[in-house]
Amino acid sequence: MLSQALLLACAALPLAQAETVLGLYIFHRHGDRTAKATPPANLTNLGYQEVFTSGTWFRDQYVSSNAASRISGIEPDLVKLSQLSASAPLDNVLQSSAIGFLSGLYPPVGSGMDTQTLRNGTVVTAPLDGFQLIPVEIATSGDDSENSSWLQGSSNCAAATTSSNEYFYTSDYKDLLDGTMDFYQGLLPMINGTFNAATATYKNAYTIFDLLNVASIHNTTNFHASDLLTPSTFSQLRTLADHHEWNLAYNASSPVRAIQGATLAGQILQALNATITAPSSAPKLNVQFGAYGSFTSFFGLAGLLPVATDFYGVADYASAMVFELVTNSSAAPFPAPQDIAVRFRFHNGTTSNGSAPVAYPLFGQQATVLPWVDFAAHMSAFAVGSQAQWCSACGNTTGVCATSSSASDNSTTSGQGTAAAVGTGSGMSTAVAGVVGAMVTLAVILLLEGLVLVLGGLRLVNKKRLAAAASPAASTMGGKA
Repeated sequence: MLSQALLLACAALPLAQAETVLGLYIFHRHGDRTAKATPPANLTNLGYQEVFTSGTWFRDQYVSSNAASRISGIEPDLVKLSQLSASAPLDNVLQSSAIGFLSGLYPPVGSGMDTQTLRNGTVVTAPLDGFQLIPVEIATSGDDSENSSWLQGSSNCAAATTSSNEYFYTSDYKDLLDGTMDFYQGLLPMINGTFNAATATYKNAYTIFDLLNVASIHNTTNFHASDLLTPSTFSQLRTLADHHEWNLAYNASSPVRAIQGATLAGQILQALNATITAPSSAPKLNVQFGAYGSFTSFFGLAGLLPVATDFYGVADYASAMVFELVTNSSAAPFPAPQDIAVRFRFHNGTTSNGSAPVAYPLFGQQATVLPWVDFAAHMSAFAVGSQAQWCSACGNTTGVCATSSSASDNSTTSGQGTAAAVGTGSGMSTAVAGVVGAMVTLAVILLLEGLVLVLGGLRLVNKKRLAAAASPAASTMGGKA
């Protein structure tokens, strides 16, 4: 009898709401390419395969009708362009990678869906088995980045360039430059077609690694002295390149050095906030392709270095950062901001069924799922979200910055590489302000309702129920102060 009563009681309990993915932001590195030292760099067939494979995995995970974590309301087969935003800098490798990824995310529709009947009865069949044409927008920074051997070469940020150059005057750099001289000179038989005795040094650690990495993958016949590239030599090349690029991309005492990561953080915040505040019109899925420098600098800003070794140095080809906007609420038409959270995932290298992105905690936190308000506040501490803010942080005064009024954006300082120069400074981004605005609107509505009750001479009989209904709103507003 007792067990039967217990079963009946359990049956009466409401079922736990399954998690729903409301939106997604993907930042993706390009696939395998030719070497930076032999421009122009081009996406290889292997690279095309890598990004296509990754796109196919993201389709199976988030888009298709039977996806494991399907984005709520997204079209599963025939792309709806208002639901998808894709971008990449004006760069051959990155633009091509984005197109390859999208062809896996939304593959050709195939027979049955690739035809249209015109008014006069003519049946038109789309080319390439219904290959779906998805525009790739031009990202605001990073043009020609895969042809530049200098990490800040495409950032165009004066203060960031100055900050990165400071590394070349540190004892760490000078010690490694001297200590690895014999190592790099010993590589000359393999690289003397591109480098000479003066340039085969630690100063060009990444470009040398990149050249030999490409050669080790693709050069089957024209690889001089390839026997010198032993596993231990290759490992040392990679370790030195990782250390070199990390120090050019991030320094805790000079946040402006990580301007690429700060700009990316601003883009992520704005995109996810748009999904929350305008769910019927904003893209549900944002995909951006970019260079490894944005990965590295974001990892530093987000406090990911202590979390895993994959966050140190250069992310592999076709690596992906994923920001999931999730909820356990079933509120219609869209959950309230306080019921929404963000999960960060990362995969180093090509994402596939056998190797998927893993969830990691951000900002030194323990949890891998952060409430949206907390996530937005942490990101706002270093995000650069406007042209005026970028110009101020970078100290640029020409070009687009000549017409940007830094006075109109009081969230930045003079851009001397201080902590306030990267991030809002005010502690509140557009995303956080939007959340607070929504809560203030709720408070105003409650206040007006109270006035109606008082002025109209109305009263509620059950005061305990009124207090119980009011307390959640009060505690929520208190948490925002």
